[in-house]
Formats: sequence, structure tokens, C-alpha cells
Amino acid sequence: MLTDDWQLTEDVDEFLARAGEFLRSRPALHTTALSTTEKLRTQGTEGAVFGRLERGGEVGATFYRFPARGLSVTSLTPEQADALAAHLVALGHWLPWVTADHSTATAFAEAWQRRTGATPTPRVRLHLYRLGTLTPPEPAPEGRGRLVGTREHEHLMGWCREFAADVGEDVTIDAGSWAGTRFAEKRYTYWETPDGTPVSMAGVNPLVGGQVRVDPVYTPAHLRGRGYAGAVTVEVSRAALAAGAKEVVLYTNAANPTSNALYRRLGYVRVTDFVVYDFT
Repeated sequence: MLTDDWQLTEDVDEFLARAGEFLRSRPALHTTALSTTEKLRTQGTEGAVFGRLERGGEVGATFYRFPARGLSVTSLTPEQADALAAHLVALGHWLPWVTADHSTATAFAEAWQRRTGATPTPRVRLHLYRLGTLTPPEPAPEGRGRLVGTREHEHLMGWCREFAADVGEDVTIDAGSWAGTRFAEKRYTYWETPDGTPVSMAGVNPLVGGQVRVDPVYTPAHLRGRGYAGAVTVEVSRAALAAGAKEVVLYTNAANPTSNALYRRLGYVRVTDFVVYDFT
């Protein structure tokens, strides 16, 4: 009888040699795992641990985690989630949080509570969207999109700090810490008014596994409601398709009706929900 077996490694190249095809088989659903492992492959693993669930030589699920940080895992059945929790407990892993699609994260959180006594508390629920037919807003705001230049790095970091504060991310963003943040590897576009004033921005992750993820999208509070976020999102979405992306995806906070309505108007279609559970 075939059995499921979790294989752990700290070697990202070994992990991708076995699990890369599985991750690329569902690029939209696996967008975060694809972009994170590609970043680690090119920039170093920072002590990360990678896991793959194999049955009969076929990979059916994966996870990764960093030292003193939580677990990011692909879709699991409740039985597989319980087995993973048991495996990690036996190895002495301590987890501050887990993130996965809603059913997987919930099943794992319940299993982790049974096996450790830790109380899971939902921190945030996210919608994952995939671009269907791109639909530019009508009327579009005046102005144009343009790539952010190197001389604008201080301004860009300022906007990233404001975005992080808006969404509750506890991160230091300055010249010294920039390279280690999740914002560093992205390519950014500004939407600027006809006089050249930047009024909104959008970042995109590098193309990997046929997918590109739009993140972050930010407009300063005093400039919102004028269509700038929609315009810059269309700009980067169109550029991603032109660069060869088969899937263009993005996450939204499920509790933000404004952003969810905007992306649906632009042609983004909801795929599934993700949730983060903190363990206390």
C-alpha cells in the first residue's frame, strides 16, 4: 500500500528539483511558494526548511518556513494536515503562525492545537484573484504609467512604509533593511499626473512558473477615490501579460470591500481564500 511521507530539507535546489513541477502545475494557487523559493534560490535560504509530501514518488503538497517564523503550506486534506502537525511536533518545531488556503489552514490549526495546546487565532483572511479579461476603467484618470527610477528609491521606500503601516505589517523599511524585505525584489510602476507627479504605485514580483503577482498597490490617503489605483493596476497587469505571464494574480484583504470591488471591475476573478492563524 502506498503511504504519504514528508521529506524535509534545507537545500532549496534539492527541494525544487523534486517539487518544482508540482508548484508550477498550479501557478496561481502556488504563487507565493513559487516567488519565495525562487528568491531563496537566487539570494540564499536564510536557514529555511522546505518540506514535500510524496506518495509513490509523486509530490502532492509542500511547505516552507524560516527560523522563528511560521509555516506556509499548500493544500492538504485534514488527515494530511494532522500528519504534518504530528511530524513537526516530533521534530521539535515551534510555530508562531500558519498560512494556507482556508480549509488547509483551519485543519492544520486544529491539529496543532490538539497536539501542542496552542490556541489558534485568525489574524487575517485574504482573497486570491486571477486575472480573467483585463477591463481598463472608463473613464481612465489623466496621466500615464512609468517605471520607477533608481533616483526615486527614497520616495518609493516611503510609500512602501506607508503601505505596510496601512495593512498592519510590522516591518522596518529603510536603506539598511530594504534588501531583506519582501518589497525589494519587485519591479515598481508609478501612475503620474500630466505634470509628472506620482500619485499611485504598483509592484510586481518577477515572472516565475508562468505567473506574476501584483503587490503592493498603494495610493496615499489624500489621493484616493480618483481612479489612480485602478489605472496603475491595469498598467502593470498589461505589462505582465506582454512579458509572457500566463497567470496574473493578486491578494486582497477580505475585509476591504473597496479594493475587492476595484479588482473585480478590472477583470480579476476570485480563486480561493487564504487565512493566517496565529498560535498563542
